[in-house]
Amino acid sequence: MSHVIRQITPADNAAVAQIIRAVMPEFGADGPGFAIQDAEVDDMATAYAIPHAAYFVVECDGVVMGGGGIAPLIGGDTDTCELRKMYFLPSLRGLGTGNALMQTCIAKAREFGFDQIYLETLTGMDAAKKLYRMSGFVPLKSPLGRTGHFSCDSFFLLKL
Repeated sequence: MSHVIRQITPADNAAVAQIIRAVMPEFGADGPGFAIQDAEVDDMATAYAIPHAAYFVVECDGVVMGGGGIAPLIGGDTDTCELRKMYFLPSLRGLGTGNALMQTCIAKAREFGFDQIYLETLTGMDAAKKLYRMSGFVPLKSPLGRTGHFSCDSFFLLKL
């Protein structure tokens, strides 16, 4: 299966929203305080068409099967961005695509001039946490910024 990582377009919005709404409940992350509730889920292309933000989709044989992006951390330091909404359909997992997308996001964060990348996740997302650690993220004891994701219980930071 060949894959392409590219920036989101408005034509991708429905597929990305569907992926987010399919994947998050797998991990019990479908209630209040999780990213699935964010208004931007239905229009990710517009949400990431702001300065110092980018959202990428992973397309396999013409079908969007995952995505992830970065944007300034809401309520955080200006030198910090957040890794946001990085989710893959099950058939895309375990193929190295997560690492490829992570490297794309890290490169974009550097290009934008950020000094660090923050992310929030939760217990049970073990494969994701393994990827974060392999990418150089270190666990934090408490959250940064004001993301509104009060149900997340794990926080990580990568110094660029």
